[in-house]
Amino acid sequence: MLTSIYGAISLGLILSLMALGVYITFRILDFPDLTVDGSFATGGAISAIMITQGYNPWIATLGALAGGLIAGACTGVLHTKGKINGLLAGILMMIALYSINIRIMGKPNVSVVNLPTLISPFHKPIGLYIAVLFVAIIIIKLLLDAFLKTDLGLALRATGDNSRMIRSFGSNTDTTIIIGVSLSNGLVAVSGALMAQDGGYADTTMGVGMIVIGLASVIIGEAIFGARTVFIATLAVIFGSILYRIVVAFALRVPWLEASDLKLITALIVIVALVLPTIQRAMKQKNLARKRSLELSTITASDQGGKR
Repeated sequence: MLTSIYGAISLGLILSLMALGVYITFRILDFPDLTVDGSFATGGAISAIMITQGYNPWIATLGALAGGLIAGACTGVLHTKGKINGLLAGILMMIALYSINIRIMGKPNVSVVNLPTLISPFHKPIGLYIAVLFVAIIIIKLLLDAFLKTDLGLALRATGDNSRMIRSFGSNTDTTIIIGVSLSNGLVAVSGALMAQDGGYADTTMGVGMIVIGLASVIIGEAIFGARTVFIATLAVIFGSILYRIVVAFALRVPWLEASDLKLITALIVIVALVLPTIQRAMKQKNLARKRSLELSTITASDQGGKR
């Protein structure tokens, strides 16, 4: 059981980069970007093929970052310059990336087993692996926080809140959207690269359903830890990703559930995470209405008593 939990934590940390990317588009830009499913596999494909060709794992991971940045920029350009609906632009890019990923690898999957990767020096013991991953993810999180506090980062956040107001101030919202979507998919691609190096292979279908996992991580993190500031919000996304993987690990240990039910479990977790805040708000409003009703009854009763 402990092995499953340790595995879930390490996997959650790797996927937290993807979740941070989804956070940028989903929460900050309010942009429904489905490029994630494709760019995640692109990151894995680029890193895997570069490692097999003898490139340094750091260079391979940076290559994955570049591939994700380009993929996200293409989606942003399709939406802003091509005037294509954001959801449709993401779907089109996701479909295109499927063929591009096969072109990159030359076949549906590439193995990096027994080849040097970023992860191989720290893979054992598991405690060291988790500690190294955690430190690396926190550094990236702090760099993202610092970026979001710059003038460009503030413009990015303001574009998602009220793009018309930002345009009225003379800012180019098209540029900020392209940069935001590009940065998002860059993080997603790095997550895919680390996932390929952790699992020992890259596959064209490894990104299927990643957008749902990213949304689940964001929603779970915000529901538990809140999102009062950027620092807390990004930290919540990281812990949300870890909690999501732990929940999945426990769910898969239920006797009547199989590994093939993973997508169903993911969907159910997202549904619960989305519905739970609505139920909590409804209960809070109901309790508030009941409290007001009791206060009104008390006031009415006291008034009647005074008249007597």
